[in-house]
Amino acid sequence: MTTNYETMYILRPDLGDEQAEQAITKYQNLLRDQGAEDIQIQNRGKRRLAYEIKKHRDGIYIQLNYTAPATAIAPFERAMRLSEEVIRYLTIKQDIAEEKPPKEEKEKPTKVAATV
Repeated sequence: MTTNYETMYILRPDLGDEQAEQAITKYQNLLRDQGAEDIQIQNRGKRRLAYEIKKHRDGIYIQLNYTAPATAIAPFERAMRLSEEVIRYLTIKQDIAEEKPPKEEKEKPTKVAATV
């Protein structure tokens, strides 16, 4: 069964444009090899970090939205953890609500006043 996921990761700011593109392609191919589909990549650009991470004040933010089996996440995150180009990552399982018809309220029986 496949699930929708969103992964946001931050690359080191000292990577050049070509190196950043190679890293993005590397992780995209890794996901595809693990069975991911519908991979959407958004390069959010270089931004200031809220606090220093591994002696870096800036980072290149990349967002991935994809559909993958649950077994694809562990190898993907392991590759990021071992990589020196990624300084932080987070994967979130997205709950996409299916449209359900509204529940019909049961009609309450009306009480009829008895006249005596």
